Amino acid sequence: MVNKNIFEPAKKRSITIAGHPTSIRIESLFWDELVRVARESDLPISALVARIDAQRLAKNPAPNLASAIRLWLFERAGVARKSAETVGNAP
Repeated sequence: MVNKNIFEPAKKRSITIAGHPTSIRIESLFWDELVRVARESDLPISALVARIDAQRLAKNPAPNLASAIRLWLFERAGVARKSAETVGNAP
């Protein structure tokens, strides 16, 4: 069964990145995961978003910040899954 919360509309979130206030419109599913990763990494959410933002700005063309966050989280989940599969297949 699909969690109905994944279909909630995106919400506007205010955040300060490198001293600059900004806002992003992102779904709660992604925001909640971003908060979880920040806590797990012992970072303020603004610091984690600043890291993602720096990686995003290195691309040409750079995606918008909300898209970059979604892509970063998706990539991170894929890396974690592959790592777990590799460990599970170890002799």
